[in-house]
Amino acid sequence: MFLPLPSPGALTIEPLFPVALGQVQLHPDPLELAGQLQALLALRGEAESNPDPGCAWTGDLNGVWQLHHHATFSPLIAELTNHVRSYLDQLGFDPRKLTLHLQRCWPVLSEPTQVVGRHHHPNAHLSAIYYLSGDGSGRSGCLRLWPLRQVNELVAGLGVGHGGPLTPTPWTRPWLDVAPRTGLLVVFPSCIDHAVLPNDDPDALRCSLSLDFVLTAPPMGEGQASPEYLAPHPSHWLAIPEDGYPPA
Repeated sequence: MFLPLPSPGALTIEPLFPVALGQVQLHPDPLELAGQLQALLALRGEAESNPDPGCAWTGDLNGVWQLHHHATFSPLIAELTNHVRSYLDQLGFDPRKLTLHLQRCWPVLSEPTQVVGRHHHPNAHLSAIYYLSGDGSGRSGCLRLWPLRQVNELVAGLGVGHGGPLTPTPWTRPWLDVAPRTGLLVVFPSCIDHAVLPNDDPDALRCSLSLDFVLTAPPMGEGQASPEYLAPHPSHWLAIPEDGYPPA
């Protein structure tokens, strides 16, 4: 792919290598949404944090990480995975040459003042977040995304401000915030650091679902070569028992 030629005598800046942040606004049925919220509260039970009071409750650390098998959520998650497929299509992935696996799906419930610390998902390739609450104002706690490396700041750390010589621009932003909105689905590479900012709405419970996906090769027939860059399909894997292999 070649860059377009610049105008004579004028400096132009071309955006290279963007991170693909996928977004789609869905319109959930109010009755179904109410049932989903009730189910999440029942799954959380008496707990309110994870376990530090300042941290939101996350289902993956509390045994609730397979919502795609839960009758209340499986139709919704099936709809969400179709949009994830569209994301891959737009990136240029050939669906005939890979298999998309939903690895885990868990709820995140954030009471007022609670957060989720900065992290990424090294055990997945693609992550998604679906919001069951939020009005788009960001008061209930934005999703904050950080670039892997901000090369445009030239000197590492200048993009965070603190009186440095670099004025913030779209080319040097240190992070991007996404405001939760009921029915919003966000998709991004799992390697991107992200966090949830404090829930500053004293009357709102911030509710979302997190989904992790893994890409592998499709199942291969006898004698077919394994793809070089994708892991083989899990149907070809062999779990080694604790007492070793081969079995006695």
